[in-house]
Amino acid sequence: MSISMTNDIVIGGISIPPGARKRVGIKVAKLYDYTEMTIPVEVLRGKKDGPVLFVSAAIHGDEINGIETIKRLLARKSILSGIRGTLIAVPIINVFGFHQKIRYLPDRRDLNRCFPGSRSGSLGGQIAYIFMEEIVEKCTHGIDLHTGSMHRTNLPQIRASTDDFETKRLALAFGVPVVLNSNLRDGSLRQAAADKNIPMLLFEGGEALRYEEKVIRSALRGIISIMNTIGMIDQKKINLRPRKKEVFVARSSHWIRAPHSGSLRIRKRLGTMVKKDEILGVISDAFGQGRINVRARETGIVIGMNMLPLVNNGDALFHIATFENSKVVEEQVEFFDETLEIDD
Repeated sequence: MSISMTNDIVIGGISIPPGARKRVGIKVAKLYDYTEMTIPVEVLRGKKDGPVLFVSAAIHGDEINGIETIKRLLARKSILSGIRGTLIAVPIINVFGFHQKIRYLPDRRDLNRCFPGSRSGSLGGQIAYIFMEEIVEKCTHGIDLHTGSMHRTNLPQIRASTDDFETKRLALAFGVPVVLNSNLRDGSLRQAAADKNIPMLLFEGGEALRYEEKVIRSALRGIISIMNTIGMIDQKKINLRPRKKEVFVARSSHWIRAPHSGSLRIRKRLGTMVKKDEILGVISDAFGQGRINVRARETGIVIGMNMLPLVNNGDALFHIATFENSKVVEEQVEFFDETLEIDD
């Protein structure tokens, strides 16, 4: 799918003609002191017809790995020069949460449950409405970058509706070892994009309020791979270290919850295979007594975990994805640390 480059794209009241690169601030609201809050956007338009891809981050204000990823993407001059179509980069959607280093909006709403939004709704609804109108509805494809929520970390992974052929094709092309077939959630950006028939991927990796090099590299590598897959950039400008890559779609996933309150000692790390009934961690009291083992329900791969040692009964501790052959997935995750070679 491609968009004709004969017309300007208008974002935030600013016209961006073919071949131009511009930064725009989309006005969303004001603070108590009347400081204008704007969503920062950078638009790169090629001179040839092609897809229109949005890449966004910080829909949760404390998820900053994606912000650094977009910075690095925008710095790749050799790749971005001569692109076909348009790249719309939105490093911070939830500017309110970002400025306060928190996940949510000032009214404690989750912006990723406010889509498609409303012109006269809550603050979250209005921001969602503006983002849909100004960005999403002008695009043919989308990638939204996330991390784990506070005190949780995630293995680099793609979450997508693999029942849709095009979305599954792009999910596999992103190149991270694990793809989680994830149902669309009401009020999410992914749901709103699907309603507009826009294929969209959700990348998860790392934890909140941290820059993690491995996660940032894997996200950047995946975005560039998608740009190549949909015909935006020239394959010759991408220099990947030649290694065998295989992507696995999880059959299902589930969280293992704390069977008791106490302090948790983790026994497994992200990306490792665990067998049914294997010990994932041990909960004990302040004296190291009353030890209770946390065990796996099924054989699978650890794709997410709670990093806070102090846990209450029922807290989500380990996110386990199940596969046809978990051992093969573990091996693939182990050598996924290769770097992306890009000549600038």
